[in-house]
Amino acid sequence: MSTFRRPGAHIMLIGDDAPETQASVRRANLRRALQLVFDENGAQTRAGIARATGLTAATSSSLVAELIDDRLVVEGAQAASTGGKRATTLGVDASHHLILVVVIRPTDARLSLIALDGAEIDARRVDYTLRTRDRILDAALSKVAEDYAGRLLIVGAQLPGTTDGRRVLESVQLDWRDIALADRFEEILGVPVLLVNDVDAEAIAEAAVTETSVGYRLFIHIGGGIGAAVTLDGELAPGPRDRAGEIGHVQVVFDDPRPCECGRQGCLETEASLTALLGPGFRDALDDGAISGLAAAADPARLAAGARAIGRVVKLIAAVLDAAEVVIGGPARVLGDPFLALVQAEVDYLATGTVNVPVRYADARASIATGVAQVALSSALGVRWSPAQLRTASAPAT
Repeated sequence: MSTFRRPGAHIMLIGDDAPETQASVRRANLRRALQLVFDENGAQTRAGIARATGLTAATSSSLVAELIDDRLVVEGAQAASTGGKRATTLGVDASHHLILVVVIRPTDARLSLIALDGAEIDARRVDYTLRTRDRILDAALSKVAEDYAGRLLIVGAQLPGTTDGRRVLESVQLDWRDIALADRFEEILGVPVLLVNDVDAEAIAEAAVTETSVGYRLFIHIGGGIGAAVTLDGELAPGPRDRAGEIGHVQVVFDDPRPCECGRQGCLETEASLTALLGPGFRDALDDGAISGLAAAADPARLAAGARAIGRVVKLIAAVLDAAEVVIGGPARVLGDPFLALVQAEVDYLATGTVNVPVRYADARASIATGVAQVALSSALGVRWSPAQLRTASAPAT
């Protein structure tokens, strides 16, 4: 009998491992074995798992049998001979379980179905208005549940705003406050749902596709809004109140401040968001081409003022963290190297006791769904994709 926690037919490798019972030890060993398969997808063997874990060959084989039975691992070709009987290789079973990623934005949502090898097998988009959003989004989820009945493992929903993983605490862009969104989606889909802040998801995606840097990485999202996230050795460093990185509505302009949609004046978003830098047309731009056109026609003085505001905020936060690097994500990449150079120039001055910190754009391979899928995978099974695995997978489109 499987030691996975099963809500209905749904498998979960994560459970309460304290106190240390026989079942909790079994779960921990299953996670270790599964991670080893993820690390060496298509090349791992039962003997390799036994060597890496220190478990007996019989126990290793038992773990693999359970992972195969739960359709998480699949046998492959025979490994190269080392003088004795050739071992059978093991790989991630990408044929059954799926992670659903729902990226919720003010006027549309993107739904991606991600296999266990990190490949996107289906992508859908729905458009809505504030009035029709709930109805259209719920209908789209119902259709996914119907089309992939019995295959959904877990759902990760990405959104702009603060969340504790279950509720939307506050989202200015979506006009949501204290919404039990995970409960609502679980009623429709019948599997666990977790909520992820959009900037946190981008920061996790960056760590997922790049070799993890040692120390703090400050991730700044510049789009219709501005937010930040901090990772430490590749892992998200959240705050105790789920408010870490909410810098968009901190006042940074005190002389002739602009009004902000939050009701205050002089917020960072009024000076350095893409709406502020490129004009109100940014909100109506439908693709990267349209945004690039706006960027090409942008007022140089406006770009310089925005870069100055971002640079000063970055310098302060980076000095507090002793950050190893700063990464700018979101659609701000369309501003190109000239804008990045302006930000770097603001950051590069040497305040007493500080050092310069490099600033770069986010890795183009970090897709819009990768971060949420990684969080969902870890939540469900306690394992992670390696950067190499995600780079070789058919990554979700941005």
